[in-house]
Amino acid sequence: MPHTIAAIVAEMAEEGHEPSLVLEGTGVAPEQLGCHTTKVSYRDLDRVIRNTIALSNNAAIALQAGLRMHITAYGMYGYALLSSATRAEARAFAAKYIRAVGPCCDFTVASDDVSATITFDPIYWPDPTDRAHQFAIEFALAAHLTATRDWAGSHFAFSRVRLDYAAPSHAPTYATIFECDVVFRQRNCGFERPKEDGRVRLADPRSHAIAREMCEQLLEEVNRTGGVTAEIRRILVEQPGRYTNIQTMAERLQMHPRALRRKLEMEGASYRDVLAEVRTRLAMEYLRKTHMTIEEIAGLVGYSDAANFRHAFIRWTGKSPSSFRKATRLE
Repeated sequence: MPHTIAAIVAEMAEEGHEPSLVLEGTGVAPEQLGCHTTKVSYRDLDRVIRNTIALSNNAAIALQAGLRMHITAYGMYGYALLSSATRAEARAFAAKYIRAVGPCCDFTVASDDVSATITFDPIYWPDPTDRAHQFAIEFALAAHLTATRDWAGSHFAFSRVRLDYAAPSHAPTYATIFECDVVFRQRNCGFERPKEDGRVRLADPRSHAIAREMCEQLLEEVNRTGGVTAEIRRILVEQPGRYTNIQTMAERLQMHPRALRRKLEMEGASYRDVLAEVRTRLAMEYLRKTHMTIEEIAGLVGYSDAANFRHAFIRWTGKSPSSFRKATRLE
């Protein structure tokens, strides 16, 4: 994740913005971005993204910052992609180990005999109407394009790009960078491209095995340090409509509430924030992809009173449920 922040800071510096202003509120100093031991959280990345949105007059800043993400920025993850035996192996590796590099988005890969479809899911920014959601998607798309050209060849290109938000004012820039059809207000975000399963130019089985092993260790560390937050999310999603307090959750996880709070703090989270995040994500999905009433959705996210749900949703997103549904209804 520090490499993502470094790319944004570098692009902002090109515009004349002081790195300290872009990093304001993170506790990270500019000189720390070049150190391999620097650790940052998604809260830090969120702060940098929102600082950038506020400071920059360039609507395409996320796209341009993402284009800086050459494969060497990803360390052993990038080296493993470069040394993969085939393109299919590289795609599978990329999706499996992406969390090891602290990405803006998770992604999944699906393919048939003709094409491959990659779907992005912003990790920290679920609301398609939030400018930070758009920023994360733009950065991820541009970064994917640059890094894949590094290991697959300069001919690599998208055949179609899908976005789950309305076309922004700088939509023409998408066509310039991606050189393909770009469609907005879709069910999800990502891109499609012709399927290619040939060998990778720099394939090296021994180097790939070493790099894969190191990425496995990194992924285990990420899962270990983020385990409690991830486990709470899983439990909450599995029991829609029943959102327990931290005491009950601590009992389920077989630990003292105070210890649970400390673990969450170490992961840069709080129980209240995780609970709100899960409720928000679920409510957004129900509003966008179903015809359920506001009252029905309120019950599914833990509110017996639709009015209280409306107040909470406005607090979470700045919009009423009906306004959000109207703005994001799929075409």
